[in-house]
Amino acid sequence: MNTLAPWIEKQTVPLLSQQGHAWLLQGPSGLGQYTLATALVSAWLCDSELALSQGACGQCGSCHALSVHTHADLFVLMPETILLELGWPLSEKAQSEIDNKTRKPSKEIRIDAMRDAIEFSQRTNARGRGKAVLVFPAERMNHVTANALLKTLEEPPGDVKFVLATEAAHQLLPTIRSRCLIHTMVWPLSSEAVSWLELQGLSVDDAASQLKAAGGRPEQVLKQQELGQTMQWWSKFPRAMMAGDATFCSDLPASEVIDALQKLCHDLLMAQTTMQLRYFNDTDLPAVKVSQAQLTAWFKRLSQAARTSEHPFNAGLMLEALCTEAREVMNSAA
Repeated sequence: MNTLAPWIEKQTVPLLSQQGHAWLLQGPSGLGQYTLATALVSAWLCDSELALSQGACGQCGSCHALSVHTHADLFVLMPETILLELGWPLSEKAQSEIDNKTRKPSKEIRIDAMRDAIEFSQRTNARGRGKAVLVFPAERMNHVTANALLKTLEEPPGDVKFVLATEAAHQLLPTIRSRCLIHTMVWPLSSEAVSWLELQGLSVDDAASQLKAAGGRPEQVLKQQELGQTMQWWSKFPRAMMAGDATFCSDLPASEVIDALQKLCHDLLMAQTTMQLRYFNDTDLPAVKVSQAQLTAWFKRLSQAARTSEHPFNAGLMLEALCTEAREVMNSAA
């Protein structure tokens, strides 16, 4: 049974009709790159004769094996932190090293995993429907790992297809991008996104408000819900930052705090120019008088902080610094 979101389903079938060996799905986070990539590999490997024209059946042995993350003809290349988060198994060597606490799960796609993927691509397929390699998020490949993949993309084995999903295509090697069929993710209509979020358990009002807070990205709404960023949280966030209250967001990863601060900075800029707010409601923002130059400079500093948010030297100190800066900017007179 097909349970894809409607905007993902609309993108799946046209992509299945394309001929090639490598696809690159690109766009902002929260638009469903991983979901679409999984839909593609499911259809490529599905036992149904209609899979390539209608999508995976969801009922055959291949679809079941993929749903429980044990498909013999699929290799998933992800950072170990994301493999664990999404329930994919690690290699025996990696699992042993992490269990023995000789190292922590990697936040990058490791060269060892890439070598395993290349070796996998050269093996004979197990089920007779070809093989697939899914890379997500593709921007987590370092220079060495990316070059190893590039060699395989240049001379691909005959029965393997690659799908790379990314939220930062500009960070990929130009030579990798040039060897892929590039697909830019489609933004869902607000009405269909709200309807889909209702099916995920949100009320109509919460779905619409949370969709605004997530910048129109439905999967980001679900992520924010899991992290406790409800509408009540969002409405209180601007004043908490004006007070420099780091405890308000102490349970969030640094990347999510920076994202929320960037949205706050954006809407403060909009308020200064009397334009419609994008992420917050008018009543959420405190009446502050901050110059556009100060807000623009703050946004640039937040963008710089975002580049190192996955590897902070000290997460607690970083959070304190972010909230202190927010307080200083928001309390500075224009």
